[in-house]
Amino acid sequence: MSIQNGFSDSHDLMNDVKNEAVVGIANVDENDTSSYMANYKAHKPGISHEEMVLAYSEWADNYDKDLCPGRYNGPEFAAEALAKVYEPSCRETIKILDVAAGTGRVGHELSKLGFKMIDALEPSSGMLRVLGGRNIYSKVYQTPIGSKKSHDITPEKTYDSLVIAGGMGEGHIPVNAIAEMIRIVKQGGTIIIVMREEYLEYVTEYVDKLEPYMDDLEKKGFWKQLSRVIIPEYSFNKNGLIYTYEVTSQNYPE
Repeated sequence: MSIQNGFSDSHDLMNDVKNEAVVGIANVDENDTSSYMANYKAHKPGISHEEMVLAYSEWADNYDKDLCPGRYNGPEFAAEALAKVYEPSCRETIKILDVAAGTGRVGHELSKLGFKMIDALEPSSGMLRVLGGRNIYSKVYQTPIGSKKSHDITPEKTYDSLVIAGGMGEGHIPVNAIAEMIRIVKQGGTIIIVMREEYLEYVTEYVDKLEPYMDDLEKKGFWKQLSRVIIPEYSFNKNGLIYTYEVTSQNYPE
């Protein structure tokens, strides 16, 4: 992006703030507005997947500063949710796939709790560059979940657990990618999805689609919900959702 285009995009976004056109910005603390807008560039209504990936690559060097703990607590919530499933004595042997791994904050939090066998799946080259500096992940795949590439490079029933924090949103992970998650995780394994609660109300891909699809897969015997927890202070003082599922079938949705 050129300097001029970057200025133009920022100018347009700030005009949107003044005109109250930015989705979800209501009740965001005034001191967090600039960080919210940095995040919003990757979540704008109508953004394509390709545009979203580019937005993250351009933002990568400032991502952890803008979405620091306290402002964005998804990685901590995700790691804590997984720790509730696995006792400390077995954590070193649990094979985990961190989906939409970003800069690796989820992996960082998992490693602090004793998890050691962690792989990353992330489409943004810029985010992966930052993630690589953490020296936490065993394998790193540059691809989005649900793509042909992710299907080709991840054998079925490979992982004991799959975790997502911050990977849901406009132009992000589509609903049908859940089938790919179930394909990847072993029978008896765990899938944890952490996301902003309000996305169920205005992200077109999820409104009246995400939870019905989750419920349908449960009725068909592919997985079962262990918990659905609403958490305060997830991101920008907004509520989050933690879904925890157990994969219950050796088969997976086609």
